[in-house]
Amino acid sequence: MNMEETVDYLTKAIEERRPTHIITANPIMVMAAVEDPKYGAMMRRADLIVPDGAGVVWAANYVGHPVAERVTGFELLHRLFERGESRRWKAYLLGTSQEIIEAAAEKLQLQYPQVRIVGVRNGFFGPEQDEEVVEAIRQAAPDLLFVARGAETQEPWIAKYKQRLGVPLIMGVGGTFDIVSGKLKRAPVIFQKLRLEWFYRLLQEPKRYKRMLVLPKFVVKVLRDKENVTKPRVTP
Repeated sequence: MNMEETVDYLTKAIEERRPTHIITANPIMVMAAVEDPKYGAMMRRADLIVPDGAGVVWAANYVGHPVAERVTGFELLHRLFERGESRRWKAYLLGTSQEIIEAAAEKLQLQYPQVRIVGVRNGFFGPEQDEEVVEAIRQAAPDLLFVARGAETQEPWIAKYKQRLGVPLIMGVGGTFDIVSGKLKRAPVIFQKLRLEWFYRLLQEPKRYKRMLVLPKFVVKVLRDKENVTKPRVTP
């Protein structure tokens, strides 16, 4: 689905009040799913996966199954807030540091005043606090829950508590709150067109280089799999 179709699909899910877990997939997550069966099974249980990373869009096109268009988590969050303006939706923001999450909430509330932000909480909590966090979200009863935690924690946490949370739409948003809050800048359009947003992010946060090391592995995996699929069989 393209962006507009995705927003329509999710709007219907919210109006029908059915818990929907949406994953914004990038190459790092895809490789995690390939290498970790549990992570892969968790991703397959998601209600919707959208092509967030430019690498995912490239790979889909390369192997002959092109996507309609790139659907980034950053843009999808804003489109959902826009849609929520006329419907008076409620949103809950969870993750990153308290300073960043509060700054992001303030900016989103100013930009979309008809969407009520009913709760914010930082993402620095362990399994022993899960019950407390889940209950706080249940009490707030949001229509939208956006989660920004570590890559290894974010989606598994959502999948584990999706039904108990009872939120119509739950989406992991990674570093989106860093950009919304103003801590980081989004990549300029030229970087987006050249599919180099990951490089621009790396320039801002050099400590992310270890995560980026998986990108060459992803490219090689796509190239090899395409070769194996298209290679003609030799019959004896």
